[in-house]
Amino acid sequence: MSLIGPTVEAFFTERLMAQRRASPHTVAAYRDALCLLLRFASEATGNAPSSLGFEDLDAPFIGRFLDHLEVDRHNGARTRNARLAAVHSLFRFAALRHPEHAGLIARVLAIPPKRFDRQAVSFLTDDEVRALLGVPDRSSFLGRRDHALLMIAVQTGLRVSEPTSLTVDDVALGAAGAHVRCWGKGRKERATPLTASSVSVLRDWMAERRTVRGEALFPTRQGAPLTRYGVTVLVAKHTAAAAATCPSLATKKVTPHVLRHTAAMRLLHAGVDTSVIARWLGHEGVERTQVYVHADLSLKERALARTTPIGTEPGRYRPPDELLAFLETL
Repeated sequence: MSLIGPTVEAFFTERLMAQRRASPHTVAAYRDALCLLLRFASEATGNAPSSLGFEDLDAPFIGRFLDHLEVDRHNGARTRNARLAAVHSLFRFAALRHPEHAGLIARVLAIPPKRFDRQAVSFLTDDEVRALLGVPDRSSFLGRRDHALLMIAVQTGLRVSEPTSLTVDDVALGAAGAHVRCWGKGRKERATPLTASSVSVLRDWMAERRTVRGEALFPTRQGAPLTRYGVTVLVAKHTAAAAATCPSLATKKVTPHVLRHTAAMRLLHAGVDTSVIARWLGHEGVERTQVYVHADLSLKERALARTTPIGTEPGRYRPPDELLAFLETL
């Protein structure tokens, strides 16, 4: 029996880190998925994770693991599919090292992702943005930090992991070409321009802190960079406070990614081409950006207004006979 332990170790050290140079976020996501799988298998078989073999992780067992994620851990279809993608990646690597398990591996790789309903993207209106930005108490250090962070998130559309990794060296506030530079998903570097209002907020924020090279742009009170969880918490906190003056915010679940959607929708409303928005957001292609076109009802209404109305009269049913009319009322 071939033990899966050495294959898992080689998968991370050789495939992900050495060959693919996967980002720390990717490594962490795959690590968490496989830890869940191995713990579930250990409890089911009574064997230690390091003693598990490929026979313990066949396709029916992987199916039970996926059901466990949905039923016991209450994970949605997206999370289930992300865990399955990690398992598939491991087994594709194992196929090269263990041809004796080719049949078992092929059956695992044949497990399809689960389909799910795709809802329209959520975003904030201009009134909701103003209410959210007006909440942080700018008389305090944390309030000024939160205001600057929310301002940059709404204007630039950075992913939540991108502003948390920004340092003062990544910001250029010159008279021409003010921008923030970050490394996004897929190790792609991009520069996002800043508006005059964002430049003003960032200039005051950086001057107050007397920042030095390499420091986090948005730190905690102790000076460490904010985490993704920290950003999620502060966005939720300020949204709840803003709902007191803007009730529509109470009907929305506002996350850092909703602020990213908001930046995209503001660009779309301004008439910016979707190919430019795709580059702005760091998308691989314009296909990912089309979701914003589908979500924008105002664009569809303007398109409808430019069409020629169909010339037809509304019809009304009239009974052909008084007796039939009487019978149809019964």
